[in-house]
Amino acid sequence: MARKRYTEELIVSILREAQRVGASREVIRRHGISDQTFCRRKRMYGGMEVSQVPRIKEVEDENWKRKQLLGEQSLVIDTLQEIFRRERLDVAGPASGHTDRPQSGLGV
Repeated sequence: MARKRYTEELIVSILREAQRVGASREVIRRHGISDQTFCRRKRMYGGMEVSQVPRIKEVEDENWKRKQLLGEQSLVIDTLQEIFRRERLDVAGPASGHTDRPQSGLGV
């Protein structure tokens, strides 16, 4: 069976129709969707008006962009912390107190 692709606006209008008619089984059968799909869409879009769908899309896009920025900033912070740790180790020298310089026997 071919899979149908519904827009968010159409999904909301189908849910409103089912609410208005009161017989969701008939609406489900008429539109050719499963009970599970209807329940999932009702959970996601239930109580919405068709005019609210574009705003939801905008908010989801904004959230996605902010998550991307947060991930990038986290990566930059981790990189800077690693660089700082390496530089601190280079300045302090090895932890055991040994250096790469040859020791002179003069006690200086």
